[in-house]
Amino acid sequence: MADGLIIEIVGENSLIIYFSEQASAEVTAKIQQAQLLIRKNMNDDIIDLTPSYTSILVTFNLIKTNHQRLVNKLQTLLKNLPIEKETQGSLIELPVYYSAESGPELNVIAKHTNLSIEQIITIHQQQEYRVYAIGFAPGFAYLGEVDERIAMPRLSTPRIKVPKGAVAIADRQTAVYPSASPGGWNIIGQCPVEMFAANSIPTMPVKVGDRVKFKAISKDQFISLSGVLASTYE
Repeated sequence: MADGLIIEIVGENSLIIYFSEQASAEVTAKIQQAQLLIRKNMNDDIIDLTPSYTSILVTFNLIKTNHQRLVNKLQTLLKNLPIEKETQGSLIELPVYYSAESGPELNVIAKHTNLSIEQIITIHQQQEYRVYAIGFAPGFAYLGEVDERIAMPRLSTPRIKVPKGAVAIADRQTAVYPSASPGGWNIIGQCPVEMFAANSIPTMPVKVGDRVKFKAISKDQFISLSGVLASTYE
């Protein structure tokens, strides 16, 4: 395949382009470049592009093309894909109300890591995270990488309902839950920012390749920004 890319058929009108076996800022940059090239040169053939950590899912129009023609076009188009170290993306700052009230796993992480809650909050804020993928639910951005000092395994028993806006950690990833849903990540706070709004343009405040930094706010600030605290954690 072109420059080591692997292209596999995964459905009647879809295929996946694999760029690497491991995620990195460089791979994310390459995926961004590939998306731009594909949309610019093959827009008539393409219905949708869905980027992930190391790949792009390509959904195409069966009336206008087929698997083989599309693979041939992609191989030619991406053969000389520029290799850039890293694209900057936009920097988005997300406010977080960190507390035992809004982050039930802060105490758990403190015991697990022998760090104080204040240290955990500081470490989580210090990192600049890359948006590696968006999935699981609309607006759920997978951010990496979390400082290994506060990395945590997923909960052994997932919650039935994680509140909207929950900021959580799983392994070396962190994320903001865009809506109430089941989930097994360790909750450390809540964010008042709307992470997905179907009627807005854009629908999400972040996109793949962007950078995210978290900033601690008080409970009063959280409420003033229309944040709603969870009454229980199921």
